[in-house]
Amino acid sequence: MRKLGIVALGAAAALTLAGCSNGGGDNGGSADGGEITVWVVGTDTPKDARAYLKDTFESENKGWTLKVEEKTWADVSDTYAAALQSNDSPDVVEVGNTQTASFADQGLFQPLDDFDSSKYLPGLVDSATYDGELYAAPYYAGGRIVFYSPEVLGDTAIPTTLDEYVATGEARKTDTVSGIWAPGRDWYNALPYVWENGGFIAEQDGETWKAGFSSEGGIKGLTQLQQVYEKASNAPKDGDETDPQVPFCAGEVLFLSAPAWVQWSITAPADAEAPGCPDTYGKDLQAYPLPGGKAGETAPIFAGGSNIAVATKSANPKQARAALDIMAGEDYQKLLAAGGLTPGLTAAASSLPDTPIAKAQATALENSKVTPTTPKWAEVEASQIIQESLVKIAQGGDVPTIAADLDKQIEEILNS
Repeated sequence: MRKLGIVALGAAAALTLAGCSNGGGDNGGSADGGEITVWVVGTDTPKDARAYLKDTFESENKGWTLKVEEKTWADVSDTYAAALQSNDSPDVVEVGNTQTASFADQGLFQPLDDFDSSKYLPGLVDSATYDGELYAAPYYAGGRIVFYSPEVLGDTAIPTTLDEYVATGEARKTDTVSGIWAPGRDWYNALPYVWENGGFIAEQDGETWKAGFSSEGGIKGLTQLQQVYEKASNAPKDGDETDPQVPFCAGEVLFLSAPAWVQWSITAPADAEAPGCPDTYGKDLQAYPLPGGKAGETAPIFAGGSNIAVATKSANPKQARAALDIMAGEDYQKLLAAGGLTPGLTAAASSLPDTPIAKAQATALENSKVTPTTPKWAEVEASQIIQESLVKIAQGGDVPTIAADLDKQIEEILNS
């Protein structure tokens, strides 16, 4: 039962995805050549990095071609597992750091023998290690920072504490402008309120997991978050974190807490497929770390990120490993850094841009946390129970009751 959690959530969709894929099993690779497929998630991987991967791999592996396919985070949660178990599996996949252990637990990733993980971010290495073996290479890390446009901010002071942040968002909210953009399903941005107020997600005591949204600190944090939902935000109560640049570029947001790479969506050319606002609200884009309980401190943020792995059912494991090594290499990792992503390879961090946004993310990540390190955490994420509970809170539900019910559901999954 434990190893079927993700598969059961999206089997039908997964089989459809796998059938339409151009994964390794369908390519019929041979010693003389073939094609491998690399799955990346979303638009975060820069185009120049994708081009570098393809060009470098094909120049170093004569007769072979490499295809990069872009997936979504919904695919990772709902359809990856079945696709990776199919005979049409991709060869290399990007996966969230919180989801890596689950896929390794299901036997879907090959161990990365002879990979020197000492050169990579320890947090990502830990997330990619299961039962003492490394199953994925650190790709990039990211943290949420608070974006603002000086044009919208005006004379309003940048808040120095979390309480001031909430109060400022409430004071600046109008019928058309959110003081803080906070859609109900954006659970990553909910966690700092819980953590800063002394709550926790789940902690292990021996063999048993205890969830902490209903702890004293958890309830205090969720109550503060409910204040944001009700008095500081016009975001949809049941909305998610997708495309936050849209309301920002409409001048409808004072403070936007979002991953640092959202800067590229905000500053995208007006004639791009997904246009930004480089000449208006994105012209002098600024950001700062979410403040903490005391002035001069930052609130704990979720340390997000991705790892890259070779699929166990890759028909071309040698070539897949070659592609992974390129993606984990310094030249490629520097391209990620230049694009504003904190690279998994520590030596590549020197290529991060010297901008207020990059500095804000670096400061924010100094006080960051991760989700519980258990293979079953992916089942919690896939179940969407945290998102559903936050929507209820955003809609005005009773916080202690909702938090207690959420903890019960989390514990049922983690302790099953």
